[in-house]
Amino acid sequence: MKSSNRSSSPRRRRTPAAVALGAVLALTATACGDDGSGAGGDKGAEGSGKGKIVFWDNNGGVRTDVWKTIIADFEKANPDIDVEYVGIASTEYQSKVDTAIQGGGLPDVGGVGAAMLAGFAAQNALDPLDDRLAKSSLNGKLNEDMVESLKAAGGDDGTLYSVPTSANNGVLYYRTDLFDKAGLKEPTTWDAFFEAAEKLTDKGKNRFGYTIRGGAGSIAQALDAMYGQSGITSFWDSSGKKTTLNDPKNVEALEKYAGLYKKVTPAADLNNDFTKMVAQWDSGTIGMLNHNLGSYQDHVKAFGTDKFRGIPQPVGSTGKRVQVSNPVDGLGLFKSSKNKEAAWKFIEFATSHEQNSKFNESAGQVPANNDAAKDAWISEAEPTKLAAEALTDGSTTIVQLPYYLPDWNTVSKADNEPNFQKVLLGKMSAKDFLDGMAEELNAAQKEWDEQKG
Repeated sequence: MKSSNRSSSPRRRRTPAAVALGAVLALTATACGDDGSGAGGDKGAEGSGKGKIVFWDNNGGVRTDVWKTIIADFEKANPDIDVEYVGIASTEYQSKVDTAIQGGGLPDVGGVGAAMLAGFAAQNALDPLDDRLAKSSLNGKLNEDMVESLKAAGGDDGTLYSVPTSANNGVLYYRTDLFDKAGLKEPTTWDAFFEAAEKLTDKGKNRFGYTIRGGAGSIAQALDAMYGQSGITSFWDSSGKKTTLNDPKNVEALEKYAGLYKKVTPAADLNNDFTKMVAQWDSGTIGMLNHNLGSYQDHVKAFGTDKFRGIPQPVGSTGKRVQVSNPVDGLGLFKSSKNKEAAWKFIEFATSHEQNSKFNESAGQVPANNDAAKDAWISEAEPTKLAAEALTDGSTTIVQLPYYLPDWNTVSKADNEPNFQKVLLGKMSAKDFLDGMAEELNAAQKEWDEQKG
């Protein structure tokens, strides 16, 4: 594989992403010393607990129907409160919230998942929810790991800024009919996965063993394959200052994973985001797909339930499963809200047993409400059942990604997705790619530590 140096100097110059991180961290420092008001100095108000609230859905279009059902139930139970629903596509949500933080017009409640939480919290746009949760009927009813994940994503002070709704675990989907026909065993190990990818490929008949994500969202999937193979269980070394991203074992793992492109995958994978990748797999000629619980219903529509399975990620040579953290989704209360009491009532209602179960059955994800996680539909949706077991039975070690870094999204998406495509094309080595990304993250962590004092 060809090697491509990112810079002629020993240390790369400060990237636009690092400059952006400095700006957000400056906001953090300002927020730490201000009067506790929200973005733009607006503290909001508790309000009367009645009237109108606005809710922004961070996955509009995909989750619109189930949210409208939950809202109708809420308004029936709370006739003095009206909820205005605004659906925003997941790809546009963060930028829309960032714009509203600076210019006004934030909703009362909005979807706030782990991946974007740090950026919003750093701009002091979210209300702390620890006290509200402690006094709520939800106290002790939510999955503690999901709560802790959102606390960690919000920063190092352990404040809760978002109430978890669900976890969306990584899944390896495979075609049971194609595996049976080829006499292959279930791809529960990485060795079995690579063997199957090769044996199921017949380019002359347009059949491929695997589809790899090369477009938007490719980095997280690549990290999952890397840490899953290498068995490294922490994103940072023992000092907490240097990432393990470019550890030689991870470099070797990425070389093997990226080497699948065009050898056992379609060439179109280079630009495929998750929707194109899922649609391509559902067309019926590809053996395996890595995605998450969210696409399960798409596969059921394409194949029924007897031609595929969705299982937890493969285990490595140690017999243990290692995977990167999938962002926990949740609901946040924006500090500028003038009706926080009513907004909190909505959050409580949406994450209660019945409503959280309803939401996650529709989304195919793991419920945050512990009672909802025991409902019958979980055992009927096999990938969700297996994912829930894998996350709770001790078989899986989670590598926590640094969502708390306000610039994590920029580094892991805009800055490096084009470079990952170069790796797939053989125009950049896996080592150069990981070294460059590691340098950005080490600098971001250093800057974060310095800002905290």
